[in-house]
Amino acid sequence: MKKIIIFASLIISCYLVNAQSAKAEWVILKSNNLKCWECKDVLDKYLTKEKENTDGGIVQWKINLLQGEVRIQFLPDRTSADEVRVAVNNAGFDTDIDKALDEAYKKLPPSCKRATEGGGPQLRKPCHVKPYL
Repeated sequence: MKKIIIFASLIISCYLVNAQSAKAEWVILKSNNLKCWECKDVLDKYLTKEKENTDGGIVQWKINLLQGEVRIQFLPDRTSADEVRVAVNNAGFDTDIDKALDEAYKKLPPSCKRATEGGGPQLRKPCHVKPYL
């Protein structure tokens, strides 16, 4: 009987620990200089590193090049939406609220620069699809 009670209390305690963990949330960030596959690759690599640095705070992300937006899922008990926004800025990309860091922005490929600086899609050259080599 003691074994059954100990086993039941162990199961209940495990359930309570899992129930207290925060649910993952999504943040949607618009970026005017996130329009091509090169930009997507740069941001993917940076967010992969950030995922490791935030102890799994960033869960996953989805990049929509045609809309110029990135949806990032994060755990609010490990990171915040503002920290996720800062991570995107640190990768060199503007967001709907903040501009990218100058040092990171200068490292971006020419096609990932702001449209006012000659970046982004060029006439008759769609860049949201990776070319076949």
